Amino acid sequence: MAQLVADYVLRRLREWGVTHVFGYAGDGINGLLAAWERADNDPRFVQARHEELAAFEATGYAKFSGQVGVCTATSGPGAIHLLNGLYDAKLDHVPVVALVGQTARSAMGGSYQQEVDLISLFKDVANEYVQMVTVPEQLPNVLDRAMRIAYSRRTVTTVIIPADVQDLEYSPPPHEFKMVPSSLGMPHAVPVPAEEDLAHAAEVLNAGERVAILAGQGARNAREELVEVAEVLGAGVAKAMLGKDVLPDDLPFVTGAIGLLGTRPSYELMRDCDTLLVVGSNLPYSQFLPDYGQARGVQIDIDPTMLGLRYPFEANLHGDAARTLRALLPRLRRKADGDWRRTIEHNISRWWDVMDRRAKVSADPINPELVFHDLSPLLPEDAIITSDSGSAANWYARHLKFRGRMRGSLSGTLATMGCGMPYATAAKFAHPDRPVFALVGDGAMQMNGLNELLTIEMYWQEWRDRRLVVGVLNNGDLNQVTWELRAMGGSPQFLPSQRLPEFPYASFAESIGLHGIRVDKPDTVRGAWEEALRCDRPCVVEFLTDPNIPPIPPHATWEQMEKTAAALLKGDPEAWNILKQGTKVKMQEMLPGSGR
Repeated sequence: MAQLVADYVLRRLREWGVTHVFGYAGDGINGLLAAWERADNDPRFVQARHEELAAFEATGYAKFSGQVGVCTATSGPGAIHLLNGLYDAKLDHVPVVALVGQTARSAMGGSYQQEVDLISLFKDVANEYVQMVTVPEQLPNVLDRAMRIAYSRRTVTTVIIPADVQDLEYSPPPHEFKMVPSSLGMPHAVPVPAEEDLAHAAEVLNAGERVAILAGQGARNAREELVEVAEVLGAGVAKAMLGKDVLPDDLPFVTGAIGLLGTRPSYELMRDCDTLLVVGSNLPYSQFLPDYGQARGVQIDIDPTMLGLRYPFEANLHGDAARTLRALLPRLRRKADGDWRRTIEHNISRWWDVMDRRAKVSADPINPELVFHDLSPLLPEDAIITSDSGSAANWYARHLKFRGRMRGSLSGTLATMGCGMPYATAAKFAHPDRPVFALVGDGAMQMNGLNELLTIEMYWQEWRDRRLVVGVLNNGDLNQVTWELRAMGGSPQFLPSQRLPEFPYASFAESIGLHGIRVDKPDTVRGAWEEALRCDRPCVVEFLTDPNIPPIPPHATWEQMEKTAAALLKGDPEAWNILKQGTKVKMQEMLPGSGR
């Protein structure tokens, strides 16, 4: 039997080491689906409930596996549905390849059913590489370049294959004029900065007395080097949200997350430092970095286009994080005065005391901070944790202490809702022998998380470690936006846009064969997590939480306080409860005690 284009596409994916493709069927990729059947489902086709979820799954798979994520969808609406998940990958610098169907070549330009100008549609999200295959000889070059560019530039690429082309007999490009042959393989060479650049960076770092380090996801391969540099420089280390798993939180000089969702010690670290070293981070919120002119700066990034952003750095080093730090270390002088480090460690210790007290603040019925606080010490040291966007991300950032081999991620730059659950599914496919936790709000669950539970139900019995624990904060409110309306817009809660319909999350999980636990009392929170960890199948733990616990930023500005007060005076329906809970929470930063 002749090898068709669709057969060759799957063969080439196998040759690239692709083991999973996340997608949803449609007649625009019927040729590929038929090829999957002939190939005995190799690479594995993972059926999502929606194309957006397939793209999120591919993104999560790339984040947690370190490999290129691959997703597929039909023409027209299927292709359109991929976009949000693909933008999530692009903005977080994650390699994902999208294989997309298109109407037959004979129908193009005829306003045919499901005909969309896919080149134009994908030109932004896949701006590094988007191509349509119109003859078999374009393969393997187009697919090879899509894989290679996605991997090397940590971005999204797209290959569009019309339906009729998928069913053509494959023929390789001959050794002729205007034919482009191709080959497999991705080089792993990593750059190291020039000697003069390293010397200049060392001069800046050695001159400082109060050094702060900001580590992002680009420093994940440099844990040992980061620790050694921090020790030599007597520095504290703050972590960008995408770099939460770069260093463990039990190190005494790690200040935790930075930014609006970050910690007070990270804010103080940046406020008081005189030197800043940024490693593998492109934190967009420059207001959380030192004031301009306050600190001298050094940046290390493997992507030269990301250098020099966010802060007026004196030394910009283009290089791999681990190798660049190793090259810097012999040039660094150990700081003799330990006062700066002692101050950092004191601030961190006090912060964890505050977090402990804040988690114990009484609420109606459950304080969401308690949910995350009680989970943290129970997390296995090889756990993978995903968080959705929303108020859950605040508590994920502040209360979870990462240690051991823990991994974690969320939608960092796009900050899209709906990623937490498909990320968790993808994590189980990438690491079927590790426990996974998805921490999401009720808004994200109603948006697409309930559908993702159906996908989890389809596949969970294949995973060696069957623990996939979903923690749902059920507060009946699109809580993060509600607080943003108050603190940034000076507007009271607008119930028609913010109030969510009631839904029995735990009961729904039970109805599809998973385990469900509903928690409505603070003293049963820890026991519920323990029960979920003992389960022999995925478990949904539904926590009834108080929407009036404020996600207070590490440094609330006077403008934010003014606008929140204005929102309450305008008749916010929860004004009294907000004042009561906000006062109790804020007092934990000033007073000792249990917080009750």
